[in-house]
Amino acid sequence: MAKQEKETKAKSERTPEQIEAEKAAKAAKKAEHAAAARAERTKSGDTGRARAKEAAPAEAIKFPEGYVPRLYKRYQDEIAPHLASHLKLKNRLEIPRVTKVVINMGLGKAIAEKPRLEAAVKELTAISGQKAVICQARKSVSNFKLRQGMEIGVKVTLRGQRMWEFLDRLIFLAIPRVKDFRGLNPKAFDGRGNYNLGLTEQTVFPEVHGDQVTFHQGLNITIVTTSEDNAGAFALLQQLGMPFSRDQAAEKDEARKVG
Repeated sequence: MAKQEKETKAKSERTPEQIEAEKAAKAAKKAEHAAAARAERTKSGDTGRARAKEAAPAEAIKFPEGYVPRLYKRYQDEIAPHLASHLKLKNRLEIPRVTKVVINMGLGKAIAEKPRLEAAVKELTAISGQKAVICQARKSVSNFKLRQGMEIGVKVTLRGQRMWEFLDRLIFLAIPRVKDFRGLNPKAFDGRGNYNLGLTEQTVFPEVHGDQVTFHQGLNITIVTTSEDNAGAFALLQQLGMPFSRDQAAEKDEARKVG
């Protein structure tokens, strides 16, 4: 009791200058601890988002002023007039066109293997020319050891020049490099003019160097068009150069005629 009384008396006898000095020392110590914690988080990269900032470039690739993508120029000069006559469209605004392309990678294994997320962000950014966005789980699933907010995928939404440049590289460079390729599925439309296709490996894109790939990862590509039905979207993508496989029924009929 005597010791507590002495401490209380000593505190009451402190001058205002001493009290302010003690407060300043506590604040400086607290700030020092916070700075050390931030430095430790930055060093260890405790979140996938912090690692993604280091792995991916801060800005998207910029095109020269006045640049027009090759495929877009071909669409304006050749494809759009052909579609207008083929589909018998009187208003030019009715002509189907591509509005955006969404590329995404599902990374379920990234829950246990964090380097997969870093590699996916880096590679998808290189493929698309635009910084990849990390996707988080919307709800928890105990069977998959998944909690809400976990980072389990990356995606990119392309529009404008980058969209046309990506489509050009996809159609004429990436798809021809697919092993045992037999054509794209012509029935992969969703009924509203949008088309989905999947690639089993990211190495079909020349931007990804095969000798530097640590994880082979597939990706899904969604091409969104203004067409209201599958027929218009199919005609548009076919004219752009998408290598659709021939309908099996048509092949059988043709074989029957030859036989």
